[in-house]
Amino acid sequence: MTADPVPVVGQARWEHFPHDADMGIRGFGTTAAQAFEQAALALTATITEAPIASLVTVEVRCEGQDLELLLVSWLDAVIYEMAVRSMIFGEFAVQIDDGTLVGRLGGEPVDVARHAPACEPKGATFTELRVARAPDGLWSAACVIDV
Repeated sequence: MTADPVPVVGQARWEHFPHDADMGIRGFGTTAAQAFEQAALALTATITEAPIASLVTVEVRCEGQDLELLLVSWLDAVIYEMAVRSMIFGEFAVQIDDGTLVGRLGGEPVDVARHAPACEPKGATFTELRVARAPDGLWSAACVIDV
């Protein structure tokens, strides 16, 4: 998978960073919610580089005592939904309000021939876990994913 940042809209983007046998992911955005969306895109990009159609929408709800714990809950919810539904997601919409995240995942059933999955993420970890707002106002959301 590519380690180069992928520009999306405005300042929103994601990137991978190396970490032993696992994979670091980081999302950036003008809001914490947008950084979480980009982190989920980085998660998906650890699995496939193929385009993902948004044929099915799934809603998830997560809670966390702070933004870091909320990021882990969010990414684990995405991983869980991929596993139990045999789907892959490529569109994410997040709303965060007072420790609660409501997210919409858009995706399609996994097609092994087309998606050629490179790995199966097992879970988000607390390793290099950080959600922060930089002095320029840009948010980042990062952690290592156990693959």
